[in-house]
Amino acid sequence: MRVLVKGAGISGLLVAHELQARGAEVSVVDPHANFDRAASWLAGGMLAPWCERESADEAVVRLGGQAADRWEAILPGHVVRNGTLVVAPARDHGELKRFAGRTSNYRWVEEEDIALLEPALAGRFRHGLFFPEEAHLDPRRTLIALKDKLSAQGVVFAGGAAEEDGFSDIVDCAGAARIGQVDDLRGVRGEMLYLHSDEIELSRPVRLLHPRIPVYIVPRGAGLFMVGATMIESDFGGLITARSLMELLNAAYTLHPAFADATLVETGAGIRPAFPDNLPRVIRQGNAVVFNGLYRHGFLLAPAMAAKAADLVFSEWTKQRSSQCV
Repeated sequence: MRVLVKGAGISGLLVAHELQARGAEVSVVDPHANFDRAASWLAGGMLAPWCERESADEAVVRLGGQAADRWEAILPGHVVRNGTLVVAPARDHGELKRFAGRTSNYRWVEEEDIALLEPALAGRFRHGLFFPEEAHLDPRRTLIALKDKLSAQGVVFAGGAAEEDGFSDIVDCAGAARIGQVDDLRGVRGEMLYLHSDEIELSRPVRLLHPRIPVYIVPRGAGLFMVGATMIESDFGGLITARSLMELLNAAYTLHPAFADATLVETGAGIRPAFPDNLPRVIRQGNAVVFNGLYRHGFLLAPAMAAKAADLVFSEWTKQRSSQCV
């Protein structure tokens, strides 16, 4: 079986991995090399299904509950299993209670507990929520490592457009490039930044709740922190706005004042493809399987959805082989 995968973001790479592991001969085509247009390059990389349940459907927990294990099996050593810490300023304690009411699989932590989990935050927050079974990974390291692994296993990568003749099936994982071509698919703008500080050390993602713009800060090691992310109902793909930059910087400062002296290393803005229910879909459309709509849950839900896409490819191939034998 020869399968063509269109798109080399996280969805395309994981579909290629699933198909190759099941014995398919896989080619991946993407006109943009080095992930420069992939929304997954700007992702937080949080494997946090229980936290995400605060604003998402129960399906996010069901599909993403095993994401850390799936990723560990795919790329051993890339998953950091330190949980997630959720905090809020004292004035926003109601937001913390609201978050707790919509989530599960956490425990309440007090000031002393927070200091043990994250010494850098000692004395800064009275209450918090700790989700011990959640994890995170570095999206950029993961994307590069996964592509290298697939290349070593014989998956062919190419730029530009690919001839579709000679392939038994096609899987379209082109993400936001399909907005306007796939029914009900819309763009949701996300903005983020990277800060560098030698004064702060965190061991896990920390979510700071705020009534208007809750944010997360994810440690990347060596003093680097990813701060994100805005969610704006727009498919405008331009640079980060001044408003968003100020809000993200203010949130980082609220978490710890030392971020005021941090170096602004990078800013980024991208478009997340999403369906009306904000859940991904794997469907057969014409002669291709379409996998799209990961929204803000790329690294969390892509492993399970890629397996579904591979199931659909192989079920169609089995059906065709059976009809040929009749």
